[in-house]
Amino acid sequence: MEPSDLLTIGELAARVGVATSALRYYESLGLISSERTPGNQRRYRRATIRRVSVIKAARELGIPLATVAEAFEGLPDDRAPSAEDWVVLAEGWRAELDRRIESLVRLRDALDGCIGCGCLSLEVCILVNPEDRVAAEGPGPRFLLPER
Repeated sequence: MEPSDLLTIGELAARVGVATSALRYYESLGLISSERTPGNQRRYRRATIRRVSVIKAARELGIPLATVAEAFEGLPDDRAPSAEDWVVLAEGWRAELDRRIESLVRLRDALDGCIGCGCLSLEVCILVNPEDRVAAEGPGPRFLLPER
């Protein structure tokens, strides 16, 4: 491999739009790997750009890094993942992403209804929770969760 095929940590960070500390953290979790120069500086293969891009997208979607790590276990370390490799990864996340999309649509619709109705009625508003009665059902936004 030619030295020009490798990226410094700063080059990779600039290319994918994450902090160098994030790259070191991802490496400590085994999500990405680097080679070391004789001076112990990190050098990353260009294929790492795609891995970090997937990590970044997953984080923006709320997918935990542990889930990303599980998905990456099926990807090759010795070469850039193929289109088929990425399809397998994406299929594994499809059900979870569909569930999150449904939750977001429900949340959007509930908020549209509240903001748009303007009723300010404590008798009919679905989000009213006098004396925090819903707390007995558990933590979180109980009115907006699908189990309710």
